[in-house]
Amino acid sequence: MILPVLAFGHPLLRKVAVDIDKDYPDLQQFIADMFETMYASNGVGLAAPQVNRSIRLFVIDTTPYKEEYPNEESVKRAFINATIVEEAGDEWAFNEGCLSIPDIREDVMRKPQVRIKYYDENFVFHDDVISGALARVIQHEYDHLDGILFVDRINPLRKMMLKRKLSDISKGIVKADYKMIFPNLKKKTS
Repeated sequence: MILPVLAFGHPLLRKVAVDIDKDYPDLQQFIADMFETMYASNGVGLAAPQVNRSIRLFVIDTTPYKEEYPNEESVKRAFINATIVEEAGDEWAFNEGCLSIPDIREDVMRKPQVRIKYYDENFVFHDDVISGALARVIQHEYDHLDGILFVDRINPLRKMMLKRKLSDISKGIVKADYKMIFPNLKKKTS
């Protein structure tokens, strides 16, 4: 089932998500729905808070990056209760977008390598060191679990210049090819 994506301005996007256990209700179906939603929205990652669940879960599939980054591994995976324990290397700019913030893309500075501990969809524990574009996707989605959006990581002047556009997104004044929930959508009166 394709789930609606919360738009910028929704308070749940600013909450710190909570850990879950393997008995979380309908976990496998929810993960499948997240992948389906991500694909329908042409995303490479999606965090549970973006689909109205404040839990520490995100999914990624970096297959679309294979053409641009042919030497990197394509990864399709769920990350549950993830913790980034280390970031390493010199920060570099990468142009990011977000399904919760349609029509805005900005360069974000991040480190090129992360060490992350997490459980997969079968609750098997992993402790991985990941680099390159995959690390970028992971850092972006991980931020959602802590209530951080990519626009929080851009130059303050640039963010100020985007203020009106961000406000419009929260009001539903944006075109998205997928279903969204807008926190400040004005109801039409007859």
